[in-house]
Formats: sequence, structure tokens, C-alpha cells
Amino acid sequence: MQRIGLTGGIAAGKSVAARRFDELGAVVIDSDVLAREAVAPGSEGLAEVVETFGEAVLDADGGLDRTALAALVFGDDERRRALEAIVHPVVRRLGAEREAAAATADPGAVVVHDIPLLVETGQADSFHLVVVVHAPALLRVERLVRLRGMDRQAAEARVAAQASDESRLQVADVVLDGSGTDEELRAQVDDLWDRLCVERAQERQAEQADAQHG
Repeated sequence: MQRIGLTGGIAAGKSVAARRFDELGAVVIDSDVLAREAVAPGSEGLAEVVETFGEAVLDADGGLDRTALAALVFGDDERRRALEAIVHPVVRRLGAEREAAAATADPGAVVVHDIPLLVETGQADSFHLVVVVHAPALLRVERLVRLRGMDRQAAEARVAAQASDESRLQVADVVLDGSGTDEELRAQVDDLWDRLCVERAQERQAEQADAQHG
């Protein structure tokens, strides 16, 4: 099994890369999806969030009001750390469970962990390969304004709240250029996938040779 950590700043194109990995046959484990599961209605995670932040973070149906919670924690490091202390351990447990299931189904699987905060949470050393989708911060701000309708100040704040481009690039084994079109980014994922396939084939041949000589 190959374990890949995929990350990138907001609006860099990471989701495009993740979808392409999925189309090519990788098992993609999306940390954002797991984070929603961690605080789903009826979960212990949601109960802890309410205990920590109050019932104002619940919507009318008793689920998590993400907008209300974001307003409380954004820009407040102490509250953000409190939230992360609740959610991150659950996300890692769920991710490990998904990975174990993938390995059981196919010992040769390529498992891609899509983790927006991979650098911030210190997980870079946990993977065989760290893939960073990179686009300059200014371009990502422009995309948030143009494509997601955010005002510029809010977009700049979102980008600034994440790890710097430099810190992500420092941990990268592979950098994919997300500054172009979606098609160009998908083509880069295809090239990487081809290289991974060759590496897996070489590893299998080496293992078979060792077994024969052993």
C-alpha cells in the first residue's frame, strides 16, 4: 500500500487533484468529510463542541451551525485550538479506519489522504509521499473573490490564516502547479500516477526476486 498526503492552500486546486486521483483508482480519504462526521448529529464530537462553545453553535434542527461556530473560532487561537482538540483526534481515527479497510480490500492500494491542514497539524512525516498543490497566495485570493463570491478582505484573511506557501513547499515531495487550468492540473496528476505505477511494479519485482532468492 502506498500512503500519500495531499494538501494545498485554499483555492489552490487540491480538490481537482483529489478527484483525479479518485478517477484513476486511488482510495481518497477526505479529511473535510471526516471532520463533518466527527461532529454529526448525535456524535460525541458534537456533544463536546456544544459543551465547550455553548448551544449557540447548534442550528434549529440540533445539528452544528458551522457559520456560527466559524464566527466564534476564526481569529481566536485559543478557541480554535479547543475545537481542534475535539475534532482532530476523531478525524485521525476515522482516517485510520478507512485506510485499514482499503488495505484489507487491496494490499496494493494507493491511499490518498486529502488533508487541507496537513502542514498545520504536523502530519507531513506520516506519509510515503507528500503532494502539494501550489498556487500563489495572490492568485488564490483572486479565485476566492471571483469564483466563491467572497469579499477581498475575507478572502485575504482566509488565505493568511493557513500555513504559508513556503512551509507547505518545504515538506513537499511532489509539487503540482495549480495556477493553470483544471485540465493542466489533471494532466500533472496523470503523470504522477504513471510514475507511481512504475514504482509499484518495480517494488513488486524486487519483492518477488527477494522471495525467490530467499
